[in-house]
Amino acid sequence: MTHRDAAREWLVRTALAYLGTPYRWGGDDPSGFDCSGLVVECLRSVGLMEQSDSSADQLYHCWKPHEVAKPDKGCLVFWLNSAGLAFHVGICLDTWHQISAGGGDHGTKTETDAWSRNAYVRIRLIPVSNPKCRFCDPLEALKE
Repeated sequence: MTHRDAAREWLVRTALAYLGTPYRWGGDDPSGFDCSGLVVECLRSVGLMEQSDSSADQLYHCWKPHEVAKPDKGCLVFWLNSAGLAFHVGICLDTWHQISAGGGDHGTKTETDAWSRNAYVRIRLIPVSNPKCRFCDPLEALKE
């Protein structure tokens, strides 16, 4: 197994370890994550991010040079609005499924808020046919 393959496995395992964690607007730790907070935490676990605070759009611009046509394990999936700004991000578990912190918004600040809104880290299908989704492989930045 290459270093990149091991990092890909670790990234996905880290994301899965947070399954069921409540969504919290601006959250960036295991007490609650927003979408970008979860992704940054997982990328940091494999040494791909130093900073601890980035929006979905900042992450998209950071990893855009590693854009790929199809999702695969460890890729990031970004949802873009009509202006081309990323407003949501998740981590691909495979070609069909992604994990992300979702269901909340700026009013989701406590665990009670999260559960009342059904907002938590969860697995969903990847909308592969959605033209507003982009896929980036941050692990391509790792040296072999």
